[in-house]
This record gives sequence, C-alpha cells and structure tokens, in this order.
Amino acid sequence: MAPITDHPLRYALTGELHARPFPNVGAPQVVAFLAITQSGSSAAQDRDRGADMAHLVALLRHYGAPLPDADATHYYGAMGKFHLKWEQHTEFVTYTAFCEELSSRPFDPAEFDVFPAHWLDDAPGQRLTSCLLRLMPMPKKTEVMIGPLREWFVPESLAVGEVLDGSAVVASDFRIDPAGHTRFAVFVAEQTGTRRIGRIIQRLLEIETYKTMSMLGFALTREIGEQVGKMDNQISDLMARMTAKELKPEATLDSLLDVSVELENMVAQTSFRFAGTAAYKAIVGERITALREVRFEGRQGFGEFMMRRYEPAMRTVVSMEQRLERMSARALRASDLLRTRVDVERSAQNQAILESMDKRADLQLRLQHTVEGLSVVAISYYAVSLASYLLYPLTEVTPLSKGLLSAGVTLPVVLLVWMAVRRIRKNIG
Repeated sequence: MAPITDHPLRYALTGELHARPFPNVGAPQVVAFLAITQSGSSAAQDRDRGADMAHLVALLRHYGAPLPDADATHYYGAMGKFHLKWEQHTEFVTYTAFCEELSSRPFDPAEFDVFPAHWLDDAPGQRLTSCLLRLMPMPKKTEVMIGPLREWFVPESLAVGEVLDGSAVVASDFRIDPAGHTRFAVFVAEQTGTRRIGRIIQRLLEIETYKTMSMLGFALTREIGEQVGKMDNQISDLMARMTAKELKPEATLDSLLDVSVELENMVAQTSFRFAGTAAYKAIVGERITALREVRFEGRQGFGEFMMRRYEPAMRTVVSMEQRLERMSARALRASDLLRTRVDVERSAQNQAILESMDKRADLQLRLQHTVEGLSVVAISYYAVSLASYLLYPLTEVTPLSKGLLSAGVTLPVVLLVWMAVRRIRKNIG
C-alpha cells in the first residue's frame, strides 16, 4: 500500500507560523529600528522584492556578516557588535538592530549609525518610520523613572503603562524627535526573562509600524476629500434637476454616468489602501491588548493614547470608505431611475408612433379602396368602349341604335370588371 503523500505546501505553511520568532533580549540594550516602503507601490505585486534583498545584502556585506538565502523573507544573525533582525512584509521591510552598549546620552542619534548614511541613501524606497528604543533595568523606586520620562518625552503626549503583569514599564510620546526617530523607553523588572523582553520590544515596534501604515489611509482620505465633496454635490445637483425636470433625461443620464465612472475609478484606486488600513488598525489593537497594559502612576497608557488620538483618524477613514460606497449606490439608484424614465418616455413615443402608423395605414387603406373604385370606373369605361366598338356592326342588322347598344353593354362590363378587380386583390392579399 502506497504511503500517504503530503500537500506540496504543508511544510512551507507550517514553517511560516514559526518564521518570525521573538528575539531573546536582555537589559540594558539599545534597539534601532527602521521600516522602508517602496515608493509608489500600492500592492504586494508592485514591489520589487529583489531590490529589498539586495539592500539587505549590501548592509550585511558592509559588516562582513553571513548572507541570507536568495528567497528568504526573514533574517536574524550577528552583524559586528550588533544583532540584526530583518523581515519582509507585504508593503514594507523592517530592520531591527540590537546593541548591548547603552550610550550615556539617552536616545543619542549616533545609536542609529548602525545603518550607514550611504546605505540609507541607497534605500529602494522611503522611510516609513524609524525608532530608537532604550531598554534599561527597572529601578526600585518608581520616582526615579518619572524625571527621565519628562525629560525624554513631550509630557503632553507621553503614554506610560505597566505591561505583562508588571514585567516592564513602557513609555513613548509617538512623536518624531529632532534626529528623525520615534522614542521608546522600556524599564524591565529584574525577574523578566529574555523571551518576554523580546515579545515586549516586538509588540512596541509593531504598534509603531502598523500605526504608521494605517495612517496612510487617513492621509489618502484628506487627499481625496475635496474631490469626493465635488462629486457628491454633482450627484445631488443632478438628482435635484432630475426631480425638477430641468434637463432632458438623456442629458442627465449622460452626466450622471460620467460622475459614476469617476466615482468607481476612485473606489478602485482607494480600496486597497482602505482595506489595508482596516487590517493594520486591527493589528494595532491586538498588539496593545496583548501587552495587558495597566495604568502607571495615574498617567495615560498606550490604549488611552490611541483612543484619543489614533481612533478618530481611523473613524475618519471608515467614514470616507462608507461615504464612497453610499455615493456609488446613490449614483447607481439615480441611474436606474433615469433609465426607467427614459424607457417610459421612449415607450410613450413608440406608442405614439404606432398610433400614427395605424392612422396612416387606415388612410392608405381608404385611399386604396378609392383608387380601386376609380380603377374600376376607368377600366369599365375603356372596356365598354371596346365592347361597343365590337358590337356596333349589329346596329346595321338590328333596329338597336349605338346608344342603346352601349347602354346595354355597360352594366355587364362594369360588373365583370368589378369582379375581376376583387379577385385580383384577393389573390394578392
């Protein structure tokens, strides 16, 4: 009996679940993070994944580090005094560099020099976000953390929370500092293991990355807002004119179809970004929930920060997507109504044409009967004349005159002609 065969993708799909493990990280540590998205790419098939791989290889060669497989979608390994984690996603790639040398100057821009300037200039795309994460042991007194947090972050935007059952305290203001990076501070409890620290760092960086990706949908909403408003006004104006019957239905329908085509084109162009925004927003919420955040020293946490500043932007995106759908449905309904009106008017016109054709047919029939009567008279006249000429010699042998002879012939001839015309018409019909 032949052994059971595996699905050709069985091992690949199982391996995908374990392809991006959390890094093992201890404190103290500095983490430099970079996310790059290729400019102009709006979908996975638009990206040049070969360029992403070539850029990674260039960085590894700069440090003399081992190279990944050509078809790899993730990489983790030593790179000089650093450890690099690289991941390739649908729309972007991420670089996470870990260094155990903690600078005496918090969030020193030099800590990002792990990514050389010339290498950054050759990036196959644009910087989506970059972060500096400072990982430190948690002090025994919480007051020791408050002062540095006020100094490192903008107090108005500062979000602080105790996560994973007191394993760490995380903080960020989600702003871009003068060096161009978003700052994260993580104070780790003494009993926290390296794997748990790795999960905390991974989730913080994912929150920042997916938050930024989802905000691209908000930027698109602002970009198309004015144009959508104009199209909405055009549809409303056309429907008002349609109600008031100011324009012919055909002209209104043509204008409405033009707006509908433009609207459907916009829906097609924005559907990918809006769908991506919904997916990224869900991931941000899941990552914050996974942190099991608890309020720290009465300050707002990550969840509260997102609720106040991030959720309104996401609701705006959802509102715009729903508005486009409603406009498209409204334009479709208006087009159907106009088509119905046009069909009704055309049916009325066709009915009038048919009635006119009936009248014309009746007139033609009457004219035909008249012509037939006249033709009977004309043919009878000539037939009587011919018959009279044929019978005139009888006047010499009979006492009948030519007039009496013609009168006697007229009635039979007319009757015969009329019967002949009727028979011909019957055969033709």
